[in-house]
Amino acid sequence: MSEERDTPQDPVLPPEQEAGQSESETCLPPDNAKAAREEENGEDTVLHLSDSAHDIADGEQGDGEADPVHGDLNGEPPADEALGGVEQGTADEHSVPTALEQADEAFAEEQRIAAKMTPPNAGGNEMTFTEHLEELRKRLTRCLVAAFVGLLVCYGFAEQLFLQLMAPLIEQLAPSGGTLIYTGLPEAFFTHLKVAAIAGLFLVSPYIFYQLWMFIAPGLYEGERKWIVPIALCSALCFVAGALFGYFIVFPFGFQFFLGYATDFIKPMPSVKEYFGFATSMLFAFGFIFELPLFMLFLSALGVVTHKTLRKHRKYAILANFIVAAILTPPDVVSQLLMAGPLLLLYEIGIWVSYVFGKRPKEPESDAQSATPA
Repeated sequence: MSEERDTPQDPVLPPEQEAGQSESETCLPPDNAKAAREEENGEDTVLHLSDSAHDIADGEQGDGEADPVHGDLNGEPPADEALGGVEQGTADEHSVPTALEQADEAFAEEQRIAAKMTPPNAGGNEMTFTEHLEELRKRLTRCLVAAFVGLLVCYGFAEQLFLQLMAPLIEQLAPSGGTLIYTGLPEAFFTHLKVAAIAGLFLVSPYIFYQLWMFIAPGLYEGERKWIVPIALCSALCFVAGALFGYFIVFPFGFQFFLGYATDFIKPMPSVKEYFGFATSMLFAFGFIFELPLFMLFLSALGVVTHKTLRKHRKYAILANFIVAAILTPPDVVSQLLMAGPLLLLYEIGIWVSYVFGKRPKEPESDAQSATPA
């Protein structure tokens, strides 16, 4: 009995566990069985720690559970706003380069427009009164030199030019037997010289008009200065066209009217000097009045007047045309009408030229363009 009490007894195990333990112990050596038991105990510990970590994470997520509309309690934005923010950020990243390129293009365009619309003396280099006088002297000197060159070129044809200038009057004098005379010895010589000088002026008129427009150029914008050469050529063409109109259209009618007062007792015997003065004054007068459309175009291009303003004041322009014609022509009705008629026609042409090539007034922006998008 004492031996049975002193002998230690093994713990009683369930039959399944005892069977499994006996099988594993019988299949493995003593040392390997002990290692297997320790490995199983370690895996149980790792699984236990992993479950604890998951429980802690679930608890934190439960404390700040997200509201799909108002966001979570920790200040995080809702899922929709977060997704929209990501998409907006992506769109901004793609739109930033495009916006910068558009801004650069707009700035470059503004610089180009400013360069065209900036006067040459806008940088603080305004010309003084003395400098303007110096510029005028230089331009006039060049005009005089050009006129002298034209005189030298045309003096070799002075006789032919003189006969051509006298032809309209000689044709009207031939039926009545009238002739031209000169009362001074050097009168014929100086008349030939003057005819060559006038012809030389018409010959070099494009260069002279160019110098006159270049004197005005410092007060023009850069975009307007490029029209100096075309305007100078058009000025010369209009001037020559006006002189030709006076020579071929006005002279025959005017001389016929004046010589109509000749009778058997009154013989017309005009002097060369008087006829030359009358003819040159009429040629220059018609040459300058043919500059009227170009002058109106210049004012409309600067924005001083518009075609609407010119049409509105047409009645005053008609009165001014007759006054100018009365001043530039001899004191007779025929010469005045012969000049006033072309002036009225030229004024109407100037209105249409201003309408086509004049400066357009800025139209107010529509409400649709000025309204900002919502």
